[in-house]
Amino acid sequence: MSRTKVFYVEDELFLGKIVKESLESRGFEVIMESDGGKAVDLFKKSQPDICVLDVMLPNKDGFTIADEIREMNEDVPIIFLTAKTQTEDVVKGFNMGGNDYIRKPFSMEELIVRIQNLLRTKTESPNKISGDTVTMGKYSFQVNRQILSHGKEEKKLSYRESELLKLLYLNRDKVIDRKDILNLLWGNDSFFNSRNLDVYITKLRSYLKDDPSLEIITIKGIGYRFVIS
Repeated sequence: MSRTKVFYVEDELFLGKIVKESLESRGFEVIMESDGGKAVDLFKKSQPDICVLDVMLPNKDGFTIADEIREMNEDVPIIFLTAKTQTEDVVKGFNMGGNDYIRKPFSMEELIVRIQNLLRTKTESPNKISGDTVTMGKYSFQVNRQILSHGKEEKKLSYRESELLKLLYLNRDKVIDRKDILNLLWGNDSFFNSRNLDVYITKLRSYLKDDPSLEIITIKGIGYRFVIS
């Protein structure tokens, strides 16, 4: 059985060595690069299962690398490593195609859990969105424009509302764990973020209320299931 291939871009060589060796000790194959300018070419050659990209890199930053990777591969999960704490940097990371981010300093256990969660979500979500617009019952969802339409009515979704609806749609008819949603869209499953998720679920339910065939079901103690009947 082939090992999961992790593409890791990090210019702090001491940290990089520790992370690489730790991942390899857990059975991962690690392809590492320290120069942002060389990262995309190495990505093409290695065809990894998941990418872990530091944001601050020499010659080309992690956001730019992710943007170029997304032009070649829409599906490979991308985790950003960042020392920055500003909300706008996190939002920029998601807008550049990132699936998750971890703030430095981080524990190896946290990184490994994030990698495993993203790989599991990818494996368990064979449904894909082809094109920019998907149909959900009576609604049309323009994914890239973040617009939910019903007849002549249009609702402009926030970035996180759009990402949550997309995640529910991709995993429709399956139970999605709350922790997976929180880690993917908020970065951690803190109490504050958990309450935020409740608010966003309530908002999406209100947006979809005109079509009873669409239902976001709460699975108590576990997560949610999006049903299109």
